Amino acid sequence: MITARPPLTTIAAIAAAPILLLSGFAWAGGWIGPPRIGGGTIADALESNAGKHEGYRRAHAKGVCFTGYFDASGGADALSRTPLLRSGRHAVIGRFSTGGGKPFATDGRNVFRAMALQLTGPDGEIWRLAMDHTPIFPVATPEAFVALQRAARPDPSTGKPDPAAMKAYLARHPETRAYQDHIAAAPLPDSFANSTYYSINAFRFIDGAGSAHAVRWAFEPEAAFGALDKAALASLPTDHLFTDLGARLARGPLRWRMIVTVAAPGDRTDDATVPWPAGRRRIDAGTLTIARAEPEESGACRDITFDPTILPDGIALSDDPLLAARSAAYASSFGRRAVEAPGPSAVGKTLSQKGR
Repeated sequence: MITARPPLTTIAAIAAAPILLLSGFAWAGGWIGPPRIGGGTIADALESNAGKHEGYRRAHAKGVCFTGYFDASGGADALSRTPLLRSGRHAVIGRFSTGGGKPFATDGRNVFRAMALQLTGPDGEIWRLAMDHTPIFPVATPEAFVALQRAARPDPSTGKPDPAAMKAYLARHPETRAYQDHIAAAPLPDSFANSTYYSINAFRFIDGAGSAHAVRWAFEPEAAFGALDKAALASLPTDHLFTDLGARLARGPLRWRMIVTVAAPGDRTDDATVPWPAGRRRIDAGTLTIARAEPEESGACRDITFDPTILPDGIALSDDPLLAARSAAYASSFGRRAVEAPGPSAVGKTLSQKGR
């Protein structure tokens, strides 16, 4: 009996399959392809800039935990199949922090404020969000982030960055200059409570039919906005933002509206330095309520890495390269502080007992 031989194209395809599979594993592991920035490299760069402070997060080192809940309105339910956006209440653990890697830095600095959240759904699924009060980020890639940390590293003899190194960096990265101009010109909120917090990175909502929708989101405060006098920042009490938070919570809960912005065709999803134009579709997805703040060493957020790539079914990553780098950096930071003696909260004593 004569058996027909398969065509050469079939043989080639069969032979290529394991090669392609192995190539995929090699690329995922970083063995082939262009070199990628690892979490350890990012953590090292942060330490070289702010110094090494054992027991503290390498970024957003000064912070405080809080607890509350998110009341989803169901307004974004058509865009994503996650139960966390269906009408209902979900438990929240979160953290407020200021920018930088110094846990005892003064609040009298013109730097961003941050809000991080962990939402837990009815089925136990977790969604982690990490947001800043600026709508754009200073860099578009992990490589640029590391380069910026190195350029901004203080000179031991002056305590300030080398002007020549920073000038050379900015010449290569006009997007960072644009961010600096924004920070210099924009009003600086005088409270965590009246800041708007932005996802910065784009994500994808996946609906019940499997269609993807590019989105960003922001948490817009109920509290009236107030701005600090930037000319008088040096005279601000060291823990002003945290003392204010405790005092406000002593008077009652704080609230934000979650607003989801849907991208239009052509909007960049791979570059966190580029804002989307005004006029995009906005959806009210629900209300965040914060009821209580706690010092970090005793708070529920202490051992949480607010990794924005930890997402429930129905929410997915975009093509923004910063997302994977943020995940790796947070993991490296957690691994380092996990084997170090935990540092005392930088702001524990400043919280009003009534607000705790």
